Amino acid sequence: MADTDYNLPTMRPQTIDERQHPEKYDVAIVGAGPAGLTLAVVLGRLGICTAVFDERPSRTLVGRADGIQPKTIETLQMLGLADKLLRDGVKVYDICMWRGSATSSTRRISRQVHYPASIVDLLHPYILLCHQGTIESVLIRDLCASGLRINRDHRFTNFDHGAGENSSALVVSLKTTPEDDVKHVSADYLVGCDGARSLVRQHIPGTHAIAKPQESYWGVLDGVLDTDFPDIWSKTVVFSEEHGSVLIIPRERNLTRIYIEMKSSHSVKNVDQTFVMKQAQLVLAPYRVQWRSVEWFGNYQVAQRVAARFSDPSLCAFIAGDASHTHSPKAAQGMNTSMHDSWNLGWKLNLSVRGFAKPALLESYEVERMKVAHDLINFDFEHANEIAGGNIERLADNFRANTRFIAGAGVEYAESIINHGYNQTGGFAKPGCTLPPSKATRYIDANPVDVQLDVPMLGQFRVYVVVPDLLGSDQKKFLCDLSDTVESELSFLTRLSRAASESYRRKPRPLRPIDVFSCLERYRVFSELFTFCLLTSTPKEDFELASLPSLFFTSPWTVYLDDVPHLDTKGLRCIPKWLGGLEHGEVAIVNVRPDGYVGSIKKWDVSRQDVGEAAAHWLDEYYDSFLDVPDGGRSEATSEVEPLDDKKCREL
Repeated sequence: MADTDYNLPTMRPQTIDERQHPEKYDVAIVGAGPAGLTLAVVLGRLGICTAVFDERPSRTLVGRADGIQPKTIETLQMLGLADKLLRDGVKVYDICMWRGSATSSTRRISRQVHYPASIVDLLHPYILLCHQGTIESVLIRDLCASGLRINRDHRFTNFDHGAGENSSALVVSLKTTPEDDVKHVSADYLVGCDGARSLVRQHIPGTHAIAKPQESYWGVLDGVLDTDFPDIWSKTVVFSEEHGSVLIIPRERNLTRIYIEMKSSHSVKNVDQTFVMKQAQLVLAPYRVQWRSVEWFGNYQVAQRVAARFSDPSLCAFIAGDASHTHSPKAAQGMNTSMHDSWNLGWKLNLSVRGFAKPALLESYEVERMKVAHDLINFDFEHANEIAGGNIERLADNFRANTRFIAGAGVEYAESIINHGYNQTGGFAKPGCTLPPSKATRYIDANPVDVQLDVPMLGQFRVYVVVPDLLGSDQKKFLCDLSDTVESELSFLTRLSRAASESYRRKPRPLRPIDVFSCLERYRVFSELFTFCLLTSTPKEDFELASLPSLFFTSPWTVYLDDVPHLDTKGLRCIPKWLGGLEHGEVAIVNVRPDGYVGSIKKWDVSRQDVGEAAAHWLDEYYDSFLDVPDGGRSEATSEVEPLDDKKCREL
């Protein structure tokens, strides 16, 4: 069904306008599902010249993935894309488990909160359900605003390194359908987001799949039900000793999704929607289950696999999403994990295209996301076995043990060159993890805000300088020395920021009309790469912005007061929640990566000599470990594109 708000009809798009879309790109993306679109959204906003190719004639119109986990909702909020989905989707807060047998009727065994506050701290403690096509349409509309479009009916065939002047770039070959014409484009980087049977993956050496022995076979049906089953608006698992199990997922527009797992591959090819309906009726009996309408039916096989590599040895070609890992749909992880693959890779590619990234930064993509993929497969293997086994108690225990991971809050990266400072943590903010949700008051306009979401996504690192008491002489000296040293001519951050200013002058972020109210210039005062934030417990009436050193008073929109614990999810102030509290005279700095993950944390005692300068040098050392001041950007591709109007956007 077409998305009526965006009015995106099914039609074949026009061919590329060669005058506006050159054949030389910074990044070529194959696949326009959630992973490919998320990557294109990030790169498009950051001014990276990007091409998206997809062999399908249109976006997903019905079915496929449907569950958005809490941390993915926050990611979409960071991109300013969550409002429509939060408005139109179904929020599911609980999970119910039922059992029936030949000797006892189907009955509810348990009803639980899906994400208990005692286990996981979330801004959105629910699953948001809406079908993949709606999510794709939101992402496509954002691409239009950035001047990008999807090249439909383009099938990837191969890639190779160029020759002569373009020897550092890749030549990507595609066939356009139905004409079957061969098309060649040049790109510095190629990313395959083209699904479980990825053709890009097949052209990267050593990407053979590492598989778990279990494979599952599924029938799935989306439709409007006529039923007296009482838990139709909860996520529900029903076990029948005679007939197997059913997973029920409530959906938008009064739809319900029914999953039926087959026991072998022999039957799945012959499964049709009538079979799924009858099986659901048998499992849910004695409750009445009829379908008023059916929107989508699918049957498919899912294997639990992880690719052995997520990139080629030259770090020019990558895979993401289902191209790099596949698993069962039982815990609503596939689309979420895929989108976060792209979230992780996008900001790193931006810095690499601009020449700011040392090789270790791009190498970290495979290291970080492969860990997550294996963590997911291990969880999914256990979770799928518990569902198939029909032991409700063991399934509930498995779910509780993995609640943080399922929600996304427990998706953590190991210590590395970009994640360190573990011995400095006393609170819930830890390197390799996302910032916990916290409330604070923005000084300049007295608005209480979610600190972790307040700064818009501009591809910047956020540097939170935490000084509980701004009135002490040692604290004042710390801030002044930190500011002076960071802004000095010798500072690595200053030299890098000057290079970034030139890079963004040559390759600017697009001028997007939809960003006019975000006032993004507020966050680029010091640098295109860094936003400095000040977090303090000092009452507002005790200091003025003008009394702060220049690093902070020139960025007034990122000065925060830690004074609204009653608004927090746990009733805590931000500083003790993040850092476990600071001793008298202690200050801290929290570096946050562009994807919202904590990069590093360190505390200092301000009574010690030259501590402000030491903190500035620590910042230089941290960023110098994976960033560089370039002589010039790697790519010559232009990113000067105009946002697409609504008519052109609808063609996508």
